[in-house]
Amino acid sequence: MVNGYVAASLKEALEIRAAHDVVPYAGGTDLMVENRKGVEYLFLSKVPELKQIAVDDEYVRIGAAVTFTEALASADVPRLMKEAASRIAAPAIRNAGTFGGNLGNGSAKADSVLIEFVADAKLRLVSKKGERIVDVDKFYLGRKKLDLADDELIAEILLPKQGLEQYSYEKVGGRNALAISRVSFAGVFAAEGGRITNVAAAFGAVADTVLRYKDIEATLLGKTVDEAKALKEDYLKAYADRMVLTRGRVSAEYRKTVCMNLLRDFLTKFGI
Repeated sequence: MVNGYVAASLKEALEIRAAHDVVPYAGGTDLMVENRKGVEYLFLSKVPELKQIAVDDEYVRIGAAVTFTEALASADVPRLMKEAASRIAAPAIRNAGTFGGNLGNGSAKADSVLIEFVADAKLRLVSKKGERIVDVDKFYLGRKKLDLADDELIAEILLPKQGLEQYSYEKVGGRNALAISRVSFAGVFAAEGGRITNVAAAFGAVADTVLRYKDIEATLLGKTVDEAKALKEDYLKAYADRMVLTRGRVSAEYRKTVCMNLLRDFLTKFGI
């Protein structure tokens, strides 16, 4: 028997979260598998404030209880996020699985989280005491470790409205469908006035958290494509020297080779 509380509003959810030791539960696609004993859940799938996709001047705001199927049907969700969401498991899982749950699971294999890292997404976290905005890379503290207080809930994912139009996305698994990532990669590129303004790369499923090296990326910012091309081998070597990967279903050496190939292909795609 599953025990818990069903919240009908965000206010009610936060009151329950503050008063009881509960595990937030939206789609439950990961929690059902874990089948924790003696746990009380806070069911969030009926909270309207967490089910919205909205757009403001700067961000596409995706509610934590929005499902991947709902995001795929939205004209506001960036194409890069849709591509990742479309590759998550099977339709039944996408119908139930949520953006907040993918984050809250704390896994570096989470498909939507990879996109949030490469996009410099922010998270709106809320509690009875107020709210705070956190960069997604600061939210992930390690495997299954999150910057989330016992009385807080993930309310929204804030994706930049602009700058995600030119991208690469690859998910490498043991099969073509229903695969858990062995390696995943997302890259975003932008240039203005002949100069590179963004060249971001993120790697999932290869370490305890999603990997992104902003200091290495910065070495190409402000360069022309030709200047960046001349620096390409040094750029790739910097990644190869920095990356220390974990072994999973495949060896760390295999993962590193795949990561470097995907990064090289991403740069080549945009003329570097």
